[in-house]
Amino acid sequence: MRGIHHMIVQNGSMKYEFDIKRNITILKGDSASGKTTLVEMIQEYLVSGIDSGVSLSCDVSCCVLTGNLWKEQLEAAQNSIVFIDEGNRFVRSLEFAEAIKKTSNYYVIVTRENLEMLPISVDEIYGIRSSGKYGALTPVYHEFYKIYDFGKKEIYPLQPDRLIIEDSNSGYEFFSAISEKIPCVSANGKSNIFRILCENKINGHILIIADGAAFGSQMNRIERFVKENQFLHLYLPESFEWLLLNSGILKQSEIKDILINTAEYVESEKYFSWEQYFTNILIQFTKDSYLEYSKKKLNPNYLQPTMKKRILDSIKEIEFGECK
Repeated sequence: MRGIHHMIVQNGSMKYEFDIKRNITILKGDSASGKTTLVEMIQEYLVSGIDSGVSLSCDVSCCVLTGNLWKEQLEAAQNSIVFIDEGNRFVRSLEFAEAIKKTSNYYVIVTRENLEMLPISVDEIYGIRSSGKYGALTPVYHEFYKIYDFGKKEIYPLQPDRLIIEDSNSGYEFFSAISEKIPCVSANGKSNIFRILCENKINGHILIIADGAAFGSQMNRIERFVKENQFLHLYLPESFEWLLLNSGILKQSEIKDILINTAEYVESEKYFSWEQYFTNILIQFTKDSYLEYSKKKLNPNYLQPTMKKRILDSIKEIEFGECK
């Protein structure tokens, strides 16, 4: 499945309206905020149809996974939006992560867990809030809102004193080569960033650069550090490969539309996260060229002065100083 799918779920007193556009969407927040109610309404409609008093509008099928029968229910779901309420412990397991990896579905998971096994985008973690009451017989309109938005905190352009890079591959090689004045360390994996922050005193402006397309599982614990320390900052592009595609260094005409309408291109059954998709198309677009891309080892042509400047100039929020 691919694309953006619009949903409306409502009964006599409540209405939810939202878009789902990636393999995995997370709903979280305090109790009584409407998360479980949404899943219950969908389940009621699936069991009883219009007799439930619930109406559901969506261009694809919907289903709910519950309890010990989740594997059997999952086998029957194809090209569907699959909802899972909190309290279902199977979502924390490696078995669940492996089971949904090659499916044609999108998944909406209500949870307060980090779910380390899943590539959760920071852009697809939502809460639910009411936007008004219009009387006893008028639906209460609910909408999704993004929980993690640190843009208002920053004063741009940010001039970092130190960089922490999520990986140790091409992205790290690039950022470690940009300036002699900015020390750069690799976390060797997204789950290690929290440990590095705990073990080291924050001196000067520290910028964490990680793949936003799969960094959502870390946000529960990283959030506290960022909110409490004005010298700690996050830069979370979809991925390093997205950054290269977005910089304009490649001339393929379709790149612009891919970046604007990514959901229309990413097939959920083939790509578990958008990071995988951007890596694949960058490799395809640069094959047999002087910019041929490898995730494990950075092509030195990306570090040529003109090329490097164009890539860094596309990151308008950050001033990296004079390049090497």
